[in-house]
Amino acid sequence: MKFLFDFFPALAFLVALYLPETRQEGIYLATKVLIITSFLQVVIASLVSRRLEKQYLIIFIIVLALGSATLLLHDERFIKWKPTLVFWVFAAICLGSEFIGVKNICARIMGHLFAAPPAVWRRANLSLVGFFSLLGLVNLYVAYNFPTETWAMFKVFGILAINFVYILGLVLYLSRYMIQPENNGK
Repeated sequence: MKFLFDFFPALAFLVALYLPETRQEGIYLATKVLIITSFLQVVIASLVSRRLEKQYLIIFIIVLALGSATLLLHDERFIKWKPTLVFWVFAAICLGSEFIGVKNICARIMGHLFAAPPAVWRRANLSLVGFFSLLGLVNLYVAYNFPTETWAMFKVFGILAINFVYILGLVLYLSRYMIQPENNGK
């Protein structure tokens, strides 16, 4: 269910892109829809969890800034930077977590599933830094070398597939440290 909730703004963006007759009109409608759905995502997530969800707030702030620039300046290049900035912010957070706190982000998120030593968590976390940094560059490459429709499809489905493959690889890497559930004599 969380996957669908996370995916909703991107999917709404893609649908809105194809509603108007021209793609030029579509990118601006899609940008408006992305701003609205990202805001709703922050509100709904905060109401459900009873706390402000930082991940959604960070994404909304980036969407609002770049979406506003796209609409005010009538230049779609700004909204195309959104995935890149989100990925680079996440990379910076992961990198910063190496120096702040006892556990890095990777260990905090997945530590309840894997009992890996600190060196393994460090490698896993630094792989996240590299992954998010590279994904940001790939987004820019697609955004500037392909039509808007291709970029939008890549943004929604290509990045999703790349994330899936990366997460699968990370879980396989950590699998030897998986915490086994207790049977309690059963």
